[in-house]
Amino acid sequence: MKKRPVLDYLAHTNLPWLWAAVFATTLPHAFHLPTWISVVIALMLIHVVWQWRTGYRITPAWVRVGLVCLSCAGVALQFGLPPSGESGIAMLALLICMKLLELKSHRDSVVLLTLCYFLLLTHYLYSQNILSGLWLVVSALIIAASLLKIHTDPQQSVFAILSHATRLFLQALPLMLALYLLFPRVDGPLWGRPQGVHSVTGLSNNMAPGNIAGLITSEEIAFRVQFEGAPPPRKQLYWRGPVLTHYNGRTWEGEDFLVQPPDMEPRGKAVNYTLTLEAHQRHWLLPLEMPTHVESEGVDAVMTRNGLLRSRYRPIITRTRLKLVSYPEYRLDAERQLPPMLQRSSLQLPRDYNPRALELARSWRDENPDSRQLAQRALNYFHNEAFYYTLEPPLLGAQAMDDFLFNTRRGFCEHYASAFVTLMRAAGVPARVVTGYLGGELNPVDNFFIVRQSSAHAWAEIWIANEGWIRIDPTAAIDPTRVEANVAGNLVDGDPGGAGGGTINWLQVLGYRWDALENSWNQWVLGYTPGQQRELLSSIGLSNTSWQRITILLIIVMATLLLTLTLWLLRTRPAPADPTWKLWQKALRHLEKHGVRTRTWETPLALAKRLQTERPELAEPVLAIARLVCAARYEPGASDRTAKIRTLLHNLS
Repeated sequence: MKKRPVLDYLAHTNLPWLWAAVFATTLPHAFHLPTWISVVIALMLIHVVWQWRTGYRITPAWVRVGLVCLSCAGVALQFGLPPSGESGIAMLALLICMKLLELKSHRDSVVLLTLCYFLLLTHYLYSQNILSGLWLVVSALIIAASLLKIHTDPQQSVFAILSHATRLFLQALPLMLALYLLFPRVDGPLWGRPQGVHSVTGLSNNMAPGNIAGLITSEEIAFRVQFEGAPPPRKQLYWRGPVLTHYNGRTWEGEDFLVQPPDMEPRGKAVNYTLTLEAHQRHWLLPLEMPTHVESEGVDAVMTRNGLLRSRYRPIITRTRLKLVSYPEYRLDAERQLPPMLQRSSLQLPRDYNPRALELARSWRDENPDSRQLAQRALNYFHNEAFYYTLEPPLLGAQAMDDFLFNTRRGFCEHYASAFVTLMRAAGVPARVVTGYLGGELNPVDNFFIVRQSSAHAWAEIWIANEGWIRIDPTAAIDPTRVEANVAGNLVDGDPGGAGGGTINWLQVLGYRWDALENSWNQWVLGYTPGQQRELLSSIGLSNTSWQRITILLIIVMATLLLTLTLWLLRTRPAPADPTWKLWQKALRHLEKHGVRTRTWETPLALAKRLQTERPELAEPVLAIARLVCAARYEPGASDRTAKIRTLLHNLS
């Protein structure tokens, strides 16, 4: 029976390095791959460790073939056919681990490490944060060190190999920075797939009781804002999202009228700001009410008839930066009559739903039909009756608004906005629900406003002739502090009506610093857009550069860096000083004091032989020194002889 080959000594010492490279490369994928694939990979890595300790032997061919067949079948069943990006990554991770089971030659090690580089790159398709970047840098160093290990002296220490790999990395760093800064940029991230982008959905195009309350507990970031100058007062920080007009008795749904934008009359002071929007898989852009100007690369922004700023063609599937101008004070559609289509949608109510609410609103209208007075009557009703805020309201029945207004009286912002709009429509006042975000949290480290999913909010708009759409937030009728402070900040210690606040402790400071670092990473690394590249080049005097000029500049810079690095590596380095040779030079200076002139071509032993005839009294100590010097230079493994040479020099002098 033919025995399976055993790794030779060199390959056996390389195995821990190869294992470390595979482990570092596959570990990040354990958070994204199906559990069974992660378990199979872990078992194979454990098996390789056991083999290394007991004597590595190549796994039998029938086992390897069986593993490949079972893995292919499992991946096909897991991800389906035809193959996709996820299935390809999963199969690559499995096959790399299987390669550890059949190492036979130096070539196998090189192939394995090359595949590790490919698998390392695929992790950017799932995660692009700072921690992932740091882990991938460490993994790349491990792979580079493994390549050095299999090509260098097997007796070299771990520290020496890692130091060498680090030096190579530092030498490549200028080239990497030049490529990153000057390579012609494209719109969108370099690494990304629309179907695999990590995002938080956040707001949707419909609202049912509990939708927004479910977001309040989420600390995921919806977007960041950087104001030019002082930010507006917190009570004006309404970030406008989907506008909901159609109501079926329980759920509000949005209708995007793309006919023309609303008639917006700005008032007061303009607010200039940059909004960095996280991917949310939707079309809306969430500006500060109300925007008049927007600039963005790769996004065709349009304003719908109901005041929603949205991307015309594609959803926001990547982090997107927008420059906007908004007016917190404005008049919207301040005309004598609403367009018939918009008026019908703003008065629509389902039949046979919520009769008690409709009867109440009609009785108010009969007493006073003035739209503002009706709105104030509804707000007073919320304020004076026993209504409460809670994240866990009781379930509502089929007549949802009747049940809320007259029975449970407990809910969150979507309950109050929904009830208010229902009452207004029943009273004949055009009204609609607006969803978005309220407020934000200032990071004092980088002065960015952070708006999280926990700041999700719903409010209402009513239309009044000659005044247009007026924002009314029923939240203020229950607890005005929810408008003046961050909504999520008030929900502390299980007290839904409490007021948040307090001093900033060291943990919060640390969190702010980390968030500022993460924001810088997002803005300047992941979000390095063509616009930012042009701004960078303009700052160094290269304005109005086309991609052709950038390419030429990149070639010149890269060639200069490569030439500089080559000259630095090929520079003539002085040989390290030999202490024994220094002592021999000292001996020659002593001989010159005794009148002995040495010749430049003369070796130590030749000089000692000449002195036997010319100066016999000096021949014996010089010969002893010459023998020690030659032994030290040509027998590197011998013990140090410098002490003996110094003793003889003392006798010679």
